[in-house]
Amino acid sequence: MPRILRTLFAAAAFAVAPLAIHPAAAAPADYGKAPEFTGIGKWLNSEPLTVAGLRGKVVLVDFWTYSCINCINTLPHVRKWYDKYRDQGLVVVGVHTPEYAFERSTSNVQAALKRFDIRYPVAQDNAYATWNAWRNQYWPALYLVDANGNVVYKHFGEGQYAETEAAIQKALAQRR
Repeated sequence: MPRILRTLFAAAAFAVAPLAIHPAAAAPADYGKAPEFTGIGKWLNSEPLTVAGLRGKVVLVDFWTYSCINCINTLPHVRKWYDKYRDQGLVVVGVHTPEYAFERSTSNVQAALKRFDIRYPVAQDNAYATWNAWRNQYWPALYLVDANGNVVYKHFGEGQYAETEAAIQKALAQRR
């Protein structure tokens, strides 16, 4: 194989290699204490919440923004988990962190909540304070917090819905 092709293949493999190691945890683990919700400008569908105040519950934190297609594609799954497990101790908190300036508008976020039938609490994180506290880098990003306040599962992007639901079930079972 010519040297140029070997170089191109090696470069392509290097560029794709980080994608092969999916950033989601395959099984629940301990990623340390969950950071607090901080700098939230507005809470929608709820009074203000705190991580400390949710101790004893299992909390699924979903970082999203309403014009992100990947976020939109995950919302039916997040809504399903909210509906299915909320009576068992799951609390879903959407953290809406805008990617674009127009996504900072509360009325736009409220319209998106209605359009996507989101009934769980949503924190409007226009200043990226909670995003930064959680050291998040992705839309969408899911963080599962156990009843003791520890992050036990992370998933970034679409997919792995069965694995995420299994982590939710495990965290709920351990809370009893």
